[in-house]
Amino acid sequence: MSDKERLGFEEALKKLEAIVEKLNDQDISLEESVALYEEGIKLSKICSETLESAALKIEQIDQNNGKEAN
Repeated sequence: MSDKERLGFEEALKKLEAIVEKLNDQDISLEESVALYEEGIKLSKICSETLESAALKIEQIDQNNGKEAN
């Protein structure tokens, strides 16, 4: 998935929640379960990377504000 096609955090999280709901269905086939699991891992990675990036930005902002206060 290219950067232009990359999902936003909220959209990825919604899709991930829908996958978890589908995986809880006892009538789902093994093949579909595996495909959904694979997609879920990709979405989870997007969410984790987005959160990590946001945390780094917040840390940089806090560091810059600390320098300005001195």
